[in-house]
Amino acid sequence: MRIGLWFGLLLCSALATAAEPPDQAKQIGQVLDDWHQAAATAKLDRYFGHFTADAVFFGTDATERWTRDEFRKYAKPHFDKGKAWTFKATRRNVAFGKDGATAWFDEMLETPHLGPARGTGVMVLEGGSWKIAQYHLCVPIPNEVFDQVKKIIEKAPKGKE
Repeated sequence: MRIGLWFGLLLCSALATAAEPPDQAKQIGQVLDDWHQAAATAKLDRYFGHFTADAVFFGTDATERWTRDEFRKYAKPHFDKGKAWTFKATRRNVAFGKDGATAWFDEMLETPHLGPARGTGVMVLEGGSWKIAQYHLCVPIPNEVFDQVKKIIEKAPKGKE
């Protein structure tokens, strides 16, 4: 009887642990969706509230590597106009570190100005909430046109050293 009870508790514990990542992945998706919605509706504080204090944002240009506060300064005029940018995730993948408090993700985005784009990032569990520690926005380049794009990039200004 004790062995059956012990096995039952162990099984329930394993199932509860196995159920945790999908719930956490769902929470991360909700954070990212809210973050994108905050930009689309120009909610500056809500948008930047999803970042850690030491977060870094990489834009599509090689010169665009911003701390959270630098990015906020850059973004504020866009938000002041009543709409910053509109990104809608069409696909998202989330993976977790062994500590359960670190996750990384990638998402394919529909954007009216950039066209198809991709965002990748790292999130950390901070005070019970998932926060963006790093986000990298990029525009995927089809392999068929990469040589042409490479030539253009080689002539462009380089990123911050």
